[in-house]
Amino acid sequence: MIKQRIQKLRELMQKQKIDAYVIPSTDPHGSEYVPALWQRRAWISGFDGSAGDVIVTMEKAGLWTDSRYFLQAEQQLAGTGIDLFKIGLPETPDMLTFLKQELQPGQVVGIDPRVMSFEQVGQWQKELALKKIKMKFLEENLIDLLWEDQPEMPLDPIIVWEDKYAGESVESKLQRIRQKMNETGCQTHVLTTLDAIAWTFNIRSRDVDFNPVVIAYAIITQEEAELFVHKKKVTRKVKKHLKGLAKIRHYDDFKKRLLKLAKRKTRVWLDGATVNYWVGMLLQKRCKLFLSPSPVTAFKAIKNETELAGMRACHIRDGMAMVKFLKWLEEAVPKGGVTEMNAAEKLENFRAEQSLYQGPSFETISAYNEHGAIVHYTSSPETDVELKTEGIYLIDSGGQYLDGTTDITRTVALGEPDEEQKDRFTRILKGHIDLALTSFPVGTQGIQLDTLARKPLWEIGQNYGHGTGHGVGAFLSVHEGPQGISYYRGIGVALEPGMVCSNEPGFYKAGEYGMRVENLVVVTKDEEKSNDDWQFLKFETITYCPIDLNLVDTQLLSKEEIDYLNAYHKKVYEVLAPYLKKEERNWLAQKTQPIVF
Repeated sequence: MIKQRIQKLRELMQKQKIDAYVIPSTDPHGSEYVPALWQRRAWISGFDGSAGDVIVTMEKAGLWTDSRYFLQAEQQLAGTGIDLFKIGLPETPDMLTFLKQELQPGQVVGIDPRVMSFEQVGQWQKELALKKIKMKFLEENLIDLLWEDQPEMPLDPIIVWEDKYAGESVESKLQRIRQKMNETGCQTHVLTTLDAIAWTFNIRSRDVDFNPVVIAYAIITQEEAELFVHKKKVTRKVKKHLKGLAKIRHYDDFKKRLLKLAKRKTRVWLDGATVNYWVGMLLQKRCKLFLSPSPVTAFKAIKNETELAGMRACHIRDGMAMVKFLKWLEEAVPKGGVTEMNAAEKLENFRAEQSLYQGPSFETISAYNEHGAIVHYTSSPETDVELKTEGIYLIDSGGQYLDGTTDITRTVALGEPDEEQKDRFTRILKGHIDLALTSFPVGTQGIQLDTLARKPLWEIGQNYGHGTGHGVGAFLSVHEGPQGISYYRGIGVALEPGMVCSNEPGFYKAGEYGMRVENLVVVTKDEEKSNDDWQFLKFETITYCPIDLNLVDTQLLSKEEIDYLNAYHKKVYEVLAPYLKKEERNWLAQKTQPIVF
């Protein structure tokens, strides 16, 4: 099937007179998670992880992805004729280097300008020109021409995200954006990323699985704002919500509006890293482009008090669902019949019982034994296995609630863990605790803190390939920039009060098991450490769920780490117990017993 698709693509490439075709995983809005109709890379390659790009030449085909997906990609690409290029390994050429190696002077790279960023295309054009390789921008996406049963544009209605959850009106948000535009001398700001648009206009929908965003573009000037969406999605309530604040236009009219804007000599703010090249290409002839991160990115990352209250509240309800699930798991596995898939379904049912629940925040990773070593594993009917009273089970999941977004990972010993498993788990727990306990001066970036979580593993020559933490939205994307606690995410971005991040070190032994401990944390001011010379920040943990003490080797923990774990478990019990039934409270009391040092 995949080989046939690639062959047909090559036939189209010949007709278009192109020698290589680039198929990124993203969409016209620079999304990490894309709507079904734009999942072109998955269709052409069979690899359905959230990150990965494909290049097809007349002789070769390759997929580039990061360490989270190495094992998954190897399995899904087997027999397709597509080579796996492991990003980050010294021997792996990046996509641009590959093109320069494979193509000759005069040959042509074809791209859909709607699915590559303005910044990336500019870089590629310069590099390829040095080898006299040309870029051709195609009017139509070649995958769309081949994909016969391609899904339609989603038409779920837009919902208004009320001020009682948002904590700030659309009017106030537009005012803040216009103030930033004024400071940079920009008359117009074009917004293309879906989470930025959802945040600005306090709207949500179901256009992308797990991400409550609306497929839309927006143009903001000092005088007006325009929102470009499919008109069938707009309800009376939405019209009333945006009346006098934004004009609602049809999604397909965006090009016409850009062409009109392009006739004027005006300064337009574009986020060069996320805006697609097509937008910049239409505007750059007459407009003066100001390329800089959108102010919305920073505004959105720093949660206001209402959003933070919502995040804290939804984590209590999410913790209740997790406790019910873990209790059920412990009792059900010995009886038999529990599989990765029905365990994930059971957790979803417990979440669905909670108020304000809107659905999962990403596809649940329910992974037993060797599947846990596949960092972003997704169980399917083909891979589903039964959980036994032995081995290691990892469950990474999250919920979307009207008042916030959750993301939590717990690792469970289903039998008696061996010494190595206890050692590795305790080391990731030490890293998790050491990060949770740290204080750091204002201006510190996540990359500076990432090492703290890795040090216990580094001491024995081990590591993990993913970042330690990503930003999280408020009833928005579970992966939200610009901040991160990582060696590759959020570089150049200081952590600020109000930002929400994950804290999730892990360990993975290919073919055997995987482990991760993940809580969400809020950056807050450290009143105790701050002084006249230095202002300090710290993390407040907002996830409430017990950590499996059966996997802990207490000899490896310091007194400070044990004190933290005991205090965390005490708080988990105090916060959740009032909402639980008697047998659930008793179970939780047992799981949160203090460790005696």
